[in-house]
Amino acid sequence: MSDVASANVAADTPAPEVVESPVDVVLAVDVGATFFQAGLVTARGALLDLSRAPIEANVGPESNYTALALTVTEMLERAASRHAVVVRSLGLTSGGHVSRGLDEVSPLSVPAWNNFPLRTRLEELSGLDVYGDLDAKALALAEGWLGAAQGQPNFCAITVSAGVSGGIILDGDLLDGESGYAGQIGHFIVEPGGRRCVCGTQGCLEAEASGQAIVAITGRPATESSYQIMQRTGDLVGRAAASMCNSFDLSLVVVGGSVALGFGSTFFHAAQVTLDELARQPYSRGARITPSRLGEQGPLVGAGAVGWRGLRRAARRRTQAPATQPPNAR
Repeated sequence: MSDVASANVAADTPAPEVVESPVDVVLAVDVGATFFQAGLVTARGALLDLSRAPIEANVGPESNYTALALTVTEMLERAASRHAVVVRSLGLTSGGHVSRGLDEVSPLSVPAWNNFPLRTRLEELSGLDVYGDLDAKALALAEGWLGAAQGQPNFCAITVSAGVSGGIILDGDLLDGESGYAGQIGHFIVEPGGRRCVCGTQGCLEAEASGQAIVAITGRPATESSYQIMQRTGDLVGRAAASMCNSFDLSLVVVGGSVALGFGSTFFHAAQVTLDELARQPYSRGARITPSRLGEQGPLVGAGAVGWRGLRRAARRRTQAPATQPPNAR
């Protein structure tokens, strides 16, 4: 079995083997904060190639889709002409409000997409099976596979970007939840009575610490934030991370996303100080918060992990007799 199995250890073992040749890849596609990205990810997590297109906020839904479709088509062409690899599936990730599997997406970074049928459109474009998930859940898979949480069966991953999202690996298994939103730390209340969130509540982490929130608070893009804003953002994320560690018995939190990684050591020091202050249970004391080790490659490696995970689950379903499965079988 290839190393990709470690991306979801408990959920995918024992599992039937997806027969892979040395030239098999997943086409990884990510709807990011400022770019659409597409890349080719091998079964060992190597990113062979990538293409990007900027996200334009003031154009219509089809113009945005055309930009994404061009990057996808470019990668499909390069897979054959430049790399001589076989594309097995498409792994798709996005933040924002989405339906399970990313059948419909409403990313904060693409205002024109309101319940946009992205999965179906990409299936029609590529002719591939498309497996989709939220960006932070994909980051959790990627960091557990090849990054800062490699070998760790219990941890949380958080993305702090245009929005704020989270994913939880518990006993080696990525938690999904009823609607696929398990781990959505962006709606933890960190500032009671604070700013109004798009969900209608006040003081959500996303309403206080996301890139869009920082623009609303300061009138400047997050890249031009002051030291105080960087420190405050780290403190707020540290509060939510402490709640995660206290609730789920975690000792590691991995944080990625353009805002967190852009703020760097100022953000991470403030987050760790707050985590130390608030994670005081015997099982959570000493919990660490650390940057994503995969950096800019994290989103595409994560999308690749989602694609490989989808292939393995599909293979398992084909080999299991439905009559023998319990009601909650994956």
